[in-house]
Amino acid sequence: MTDPSSGDLTPDGGVRDEFDDIDSDPVSDDADGPGRGGGSPGIAVATALVLGVLGPLIALASGVAVFAIDALTGGLSLTANVALTLFFGQYVAFGGLAVGYLAWRGFDREGIVSYLGVRVPSLKEIGIVLGSWVVILILILAVSTIVQLLGTETAANQSAELAMGNPSIIPLLIAASFLVIGPCEEILYRGVVQGRLRESLPAVPSILLSAAIFATIHVMALTGGLSARLTTVSILFVPSLVFGAVYEYTENLVVPALLHGLHNAVLFTALYVTVTRVDPSDLPAVLGVLPV
Repeated sequence: MTDPSSGDLTPDGGVRDEFDDIDSDPVSDDADGPGRGGGSPGIAVATALVLGVLGPLIALASGVAVFAIDALTGGLSLTANVALTLFFGQYVAFGGLAVGYLAWRGFDREGIVSYLGVRVPSLKEIGIVLGSWVVILILILAVSTIVQLLGTETAANQSAELAMGNPSIIPLLIAASFLVIGPCEEILYRGVVQGRLRESLPAVPSILLSAAIFATIHVMALTGGLSARLTTVSILFVPSLVFGAVYEYTENLVVPALLHGLHNAVLFTALYVTVTRVDPSDLPAVLGVLPV
């Protein structure tokens, strides 16, 4: 990723004007990975936390807009309701927040694309997506097995519960995994949150912190007791780490976005098979280990 189209980055993440004091401390360009380095680690962490929490809050608030549209139209179909929820809750809340933040910092369109590292993935990167998904699958199976052996309760995801009760919308959710959910969540939590952390912190703490923020905000989308929610958040932490590591390695946001989309699409597909072939009394147990 590169600097904004004009000026250098200041330590607090702003844009340095050419008329600024020439004795000011410049931002170093020797950081590894997606970020460029510079600025206070405390400010970087605080910014990451604010952005990470603000996205879901905007998504929750957007539910009011969907409710208003539903009331004005006399009742939306389930498909239309889900589509609008995805638009406002993902494109606006996550994607819009991420792009708006970078624009506020002074990046133009080209600068945003460069900062995020958006490019067509190579064959090697496609292979990384597939290989990383296998790694996620193995890790989640291992963690889920441990959770079941311990007899720990897990929480259910609201989207999964909706899909369970309305299997006809699962194909829409599978498509949305690649076109909406993966790209929008990755642009915020890997592209901006992890990217901002990497400007001031090494790779490992940046990946850990962004993964922790991403997994924790899912508490808002879970149902069940606090213990069950924390258990599911710990499961979600696993794919989050892989998403972050893949982004750090490739410096291409499209790669974790595809990986995220593939992960969710497989889970929704598994849920569809579960709903149509498994005894209804077994669904809660199956639903508990699906970190969608």
